[in-house]
Amino acid sequence: MRKSLILAVAFAFTVATALSANAYPYGIGSPVRASGPSPFLGCTAADNGTDVNFPNSEVEPFVAVNPTNPNNLVGVYQQDKYHLGASKGLVAAYSFDGGASWGHSYAPLSACAGGDPAYPQASDPWVTFDSDGNVYQSGLAFSNDFNVSTVRVSKSIDGGITWGPAATLIRDDETTTVAFNDKDSITGDPGRPGYVYAVWDRIRATSANMSQNGQANNAAYRGTPMFSRTTDGGSTWSAPAAMTTTNKNFGTIANAIVVLPNGDLVDVFRALNGSGIQPSPNQHYQGVMISKDAGLHWSSPIKVANEASVPVIDPDTGAHVRAGTGLPSIAVDPNRGALYVVWTEGSFSGGDHDDIALSISTDGGHGWSAPVKVNQSPAGVAAFSPAVAVTSDGTVAITYYDLRSNTPDSSTLPTDVWLVHSHDRGQTWGAEQHLDGPFDEDLAPVCGGVFLGDYQGLAAAGADVVAFDATTDGETAPGTSDVFLIRAVAP
Repeated sequence: MRKSLILAVAFAFTVATALSANAYPYGIGSPVRASGPSPFLGCTAADNGTDVNFPNSEVEPFVAVNPTNPNNLVGVYQQDKYHLGASKGLVAAYSFDGGASWGHSYAPLSACAGGDPAYPQASDPWVTFDSDGNVYQSGLAFSNDFNVSTVRVSKSIDGGITWGPAATLIRDDETTTVAFNDKDSITGDPGRPGYVYAVWDRIRATSANMSQNGQANNAAYRGTPMFSRTTDGGSTWSAPAAMTTTNKNFGTIANAIVVLPNGDLVDVFRALNGSGIQPSPNQHYQGVMISKDAGLHWSSPIKVANEASVPVIDPDTGAHVRAGTGLPSIAVDPNRGALYVVWTEGSFSGGDHDDIALSISTDGGHGWSAPVKVNQSPAGVAAFSPAVAVTSDGTVAITYYDLRSNTPDSSTLPTDVWLVHSHDRGQTWGAEQHLDGPFDEDLAPVCGGVFLGDYQGLAAAGADVVAFDATTDGETAPGTSDVFLIRAVAP
C-alpha cells in the first residue's frame, strides 16, 4: 500500500467513532417473523437415539436479495436443531413483497427434506442469486454418525418457491479419507451469467480412530479451503479443488467469496495458523485470497489483521454462548469496489470480551487498514455475531448482538440486536440503531452453548438494509427460536 494511502486511511480512522454530520438514521421496521412451524416434526430419520433434538427451533440464518427483483428475498436457516451439531433439514423462506410476508419451502439436501436417505442431517445453510435471478442454496449434509460429510447445492428458478435436485459437490467418509467438510458458502457472480462459486473447509486429521477432541488437539489437524464453480447455471459443477497448499499446518474456516466490480473474486477466511505443536504459538488471523480468473487460480493468503477473539460468556453463569467467535463477514461496494471485513475481536478490551472489528481495503484486497472497533456497546459489554453489507448508494451497514440489557439474573440472558452505518465509506459512523430485543437467549437451543447461529443474515436491498436474524422473540419454552426480518429503510 502506498504511503499516501496509508496516511489517508490512518487519518480516516482517527475519527472513525465520531458521529458523521451527514449521517441519516434509517427508518427501522418492526420485526417480521420469517420462519414458520417446522415441516419436519414427523420425520425421525435424523434421530439416532443419543442426540437431543430441539423441535421448532430455527437458527443460523442467511439471506439474499434478487438482483432482478429487489422485492424477492430468500432466506435460509437450520430447522429443528440437534444438540451435537446439525439439524433435521434446511428451510427456505421466500418473499415477493420485500419481506412483509413469507412463504416456505425446502431443498432436498437431507432425508427429512425429501433428499437422499444417506444424509439424515444438514447444517450451515447459505443462499445466493445469480445475475439472472435464479436462487442457489448450499448446505452440509451428513450421516447420523457424522462420518460421511458432503456439500450439496440446489437451485430454484422461481424465487425460492420450489427447488431442483441436489448436486453433491464433495463427499468424504472419515473412516477412509479422514476428512470432514465444514462451513460452506455460495456466491453468484453479478457480472458473469450462469457463474456461481461454492467454497468450504475440508478439515483433516491423521487418524480416523481419534476422538473429536483428539483430532482437534492433533498438531497435524488442519483445514484446506476448497472451491467448486458452475459456469452453466448449475447444470454442472467443477471438481472440487484446493485453493491453497501453503503448508501442512495452515488451516482456514468460514471461507466466503465476494465479486469485485472488475470481476476479481476475493475469498475471506479465518486462518488457523498452525506450527506443528498444540496449542500453536502462532497468531490466528483474518485473511483473504484473490482470483483474477473466476476461481481457477488463487493468490497466496493475504493477512487482513491478526485476530484474538475470546468466547462469549454469560456474565451471570459463566456458561458459553456459541456465536461464531472470530468468524469473518465480508461485503463489497458494488460501485467503488471497496472491501469491508468485520469479525469479533478481543484486543480492544485487553482480552476481557469481544467487540466488533472492521478493516477496509481500497485496492482490491491487497492492502488493509488497521482494525477499528465499530460497535457502540457500553464499556465492558460483549458484542458478537457481526454481519456487514454495502448498499447501492455506498452506505456501509453492520449489525451485531450484545448483552447490554443483561441483569444479575442467572435464569435469563437478555440480548439485543443493533445496527451501525457509515455514509462516507467507513470514515465516520452514525449513532447505533436498535433492531430487536431484548430477548432471552437462554431459551435458545443448546449446541456447544446456547446457539442462534455461527452467523446471521444481512443484505442490501437497494439503499435499504435487511437483517435476517435468529432470536427468541415471543418464545417461552426452552430450546425454541425463530427467524425475523427487520428492514432498515433509507429516507
